[in-house]
Amino acid sequence: MVPVSRPLSPAPEGFASDGFRPSAGLAAALRRHGAGCRCALHGRRLFGQALLAGGAGLAWPALAQDGVRVSDPSTLAKLVPAEDLERAAAQQYAQMLQEARQQRALAPDDHPQVIRLRAIADRLKPNILAPNLKSTPRAQQWKWEVNLIGSKELNAFCMPGGKIAFYYGILQQLQLTDDEVSMIMGHEIAHALREHARARMGKGAATRIGANVVSALLGLGNLGDAALSMGAQLLTLRFSREDESEADKIGLDLSARAGYDPRAGVSLWEKMAAASKGAPPQFMSTHPSGPTRIKDIQANLPDVQPLFARAPKPPQRFGPPKAS
Repeated sequence: MVPVSRPLSPAPEGFASDGFRPSAGLAAALRRHGAGCRCALHGRRLFGQALLAGGAGLAWPALAQDGVRVSDPSTLAKLVPAEDLERAAAQQYAQMLQEARQQRALAPDDHPQVIRLRAIADRLKPNILAPNLKSTPRAQQWKWEVNLIGSKELNAFCMPGGKIAFYYGILQQLQLTDDEVSMIMGHEIAHALREHARARMGKGAATRIGANVVSALLGLGNLGDAALSMGAQLLTLRFSREDESEADKIGLDLSARAGYDPRAGVSLWEKMAAASKGAPPQFMSTHPSGPTRIKDIQANLPDVQPLFARAPKPPQRFGPPKAS
């Protein structure tokens, strides 16, 4: 799911009662971060030291032999310095939050849905380095963030470096359960853990851009030119169907380890399929079709059900925003 370079939709109903005070100027302010953006940087809180703390699913010795299987990460990702990509993502994320804050469309820390999203994230985060997922080890040092943006679009994303945002509309319009929110969040986190954006940029550098830009990306040329090239690529890249399918698998695994029912992946995509009737949401533009996706999720359930069966379950459950 990704933000698009087009204006955001009007703010959804229910923001005022939930603590939002959106402004009509939000659309212009977040123009570069609108729903459906082709930006792989976004397409796809603060976790901090809690990554290594106790929590749901941390008992890897008991659970590590179960779970989904994924291939080794793409070697093409090495063509793009991870630290540069993560720095660019952090800058864009901070800018997005600042623009939303200025328009009073950034949910405060005590907003009920922010509390909900961060509670779910806190259960997912101890599992990100499960050995079977082959995540980037850099994730252990990421400064994770989770925020909620006042838009009625159906969208969510995780930037490289662990910068997560949900749009209010996806929670409200789909009336998502905690299990379904976990499926979305796990999917988006998976893109960052597996460095899909970095790999896609590396592939582009290797096959289309040429030796001069590759050298720049490797730090062998003009650093300013390299930064401009990286920013341009991040605004145009899309994840492949294979990336999306892999993110689905990892999202199931992360959620099951965290005590969220992986079968919610089926109900989630049934809801999304219903929402896509007529004009499909932009976030579905790069994703496998609903029936194919549901079939693939069902095929992977046997690999994650043992994780879910043994995992501690969330002590508290949250509800979605009031339907509009």
